Amino acid sequence: MTDAATAPEPGTVYLVGSGPGDPELLTVKAKRLLERADVVLHDRLPGPKILEGLSADRCEDVGKRGGGERTPQPEINERLVELAREGNSIVRLKGGDSFVFGRGGEEAEFLAAHGVPFEIVPGVTSATAAPAVAGIPVTHREHTSSISIVTGHEDPTKPESAVDWEALAAVGGTIVVLMGVRRLPDYTGALLEAGMAPETPVALVERATWPNQQVAAGTLETIVDARDEVGIEPPAVTVVGEVAATRATVLEFLANETANEATAADEEV
Repeated sequence: MTDAATAPEPGTVYLVGSGPGDPELLTVKAKRLLERADVVLHDRLPGPKILEGLSADRCEDVGKRGGGERTPQPEINERLVELAREGNSIVRLKGGDSFVFGRGGEEAEFLAAHGVPFEIVPGVTSATAAPAVAGIPVTHREHTSSISIVTGHEDPTKPESAVDWEALAAVGGTIVVLMGVRRLPDYTGALLEAGMAPETPVALVERATWPNQQVAAGTLETIVDARDEVGIEPPAVTVVGEVAATRATVLEFLANETANEATAADEEV
């Protein structure tokens, strides 16, 4: 049995955002830490190419699995502490930025409460990256100078949404909804009821920067049908506002689209 005198110094936990999924959008620091980590605890959102590049014997999948099963957050918290107390260097890898609806703040608080050193490594958040690679700027001098970022995935047991859609409709600007594919009819309906114009442009960007990226475009009134026609599935980002219409003006020359098509074709060969 290891006593306090011989116990290893706690290892450091790195709370790392992996960006939207393209390995080339990992930060230099994130890449270095992944190469050196003793253990990587990852979700499913970092993207297939990033996960394929990791050594399987150093990885633990703590994300959502088929059938809706998921590793409970308290279990992930305890595992981080356990691994750190063994002296490991641990990367807790999440998609996008772990502090933007990624529970990074919860994990940081838990680690601090248990005396475990940690470092936060920000990532490129999908809230801005997903629209960007689809040709949609979330701000534009001719359209909007404000952004509201909200989650579309809330606890289903809540009696009502914690998001004030009426206030968002009144503020205007660009509204970016993360994890909101399933509840698209609910919040587009709420925005319409709050007085937002039915012709307000909307776009859905699924799996931004992944080989199978796809986009559905429409308006508040038509986007649910557009989602179903294209077959948009999670994970996807919703963009509501005039900026969503700018995609049509740049699409012909948008190299991101060509790059994604080429990557997908290469993988089929």
